Amino acid sequence: MSSDATTILTSEAGAAAAGPGEHHLIHRTGWLRAAVLGANDGIISVSSLLVGVAAAPHATHGAVLLAAGAATVGGALSMAAGEYVSVSSQSDTEQADLAREHRELLRAPEQETAELAAIYETRGVAPALARQVAEQMMAHDALGAHARDELGLSDDLAARPIQAALSSAAAFTAGAIVPLVVAVTTPRSAVALTVSLGALLALAILGAIGARVGGARLLPAVVRVTLWGAIAMGVTAMIGRLLGASV
Repeated sequence: MSSDATTILTSEAGAAAAGPGEHHLIHRTGWLRAAVLGANDGIISVSSLLVGVAAAPHATHGAVLLAAGAATVGGALSMAAGEYVSVSSQSDTEQADLAREHRELLRAPEQETAELAAIYETRGVAPALARQVAEQMMAHDALGAHARDELGLSDDLAARPIQAALSSAAAFTAGAIVPLVVAVTTPRSAVALTVSLGALLALAILGAIGARVGGARLLPAVVRVTLWGAIAMGVTAMIGRLLGASV
């Protein structure tokens, strides 16, 4: 096998891994998205509900805290269930595609080799070398090569339903703790204001952390998350005030 083919094989097999001295952030996008989404949902959902209930003229402090506890538990379970169902569906689709690809490899290996070579050609590899690379990859791990290069699947990005469910529930709970603690330690008359301020501060910190870890610009991330949080709490406060006054 030529040195050029060896180079191509190495780059194809290890495309997701950073080379010596390189530091890429793309591998963080999966867990970063789930963590930020869960914590953001926990902060906004529970804070909005608390502000809405607290804005009602006749709501007691006990009712506010009961709403906070129920929102935290219900939200965490909802996030876990939603993630489990969603990622399970993704996993089922991945397994079905892999099974179909395995059957195709058994039925028409030559056609699958040509298909793999064509993929490498579209990435800029010369036809003769692409064919050589495809044959070597088929001999080494045919299903793995097609899963990675044709289907875009890898072990790092594989769907894991239980892990997704637990991490989403934990992230939601971590976010929900902020408004919950503020509500518990604040007098009834100041709950709406302090929860709103605490939630906006927590959202700003969360946006900054997400931007920092993901290598994105700080200000747009902070403004984006705090703006939508403020809108959500403002709307629920208005609804709580209107409905609370009429009940």
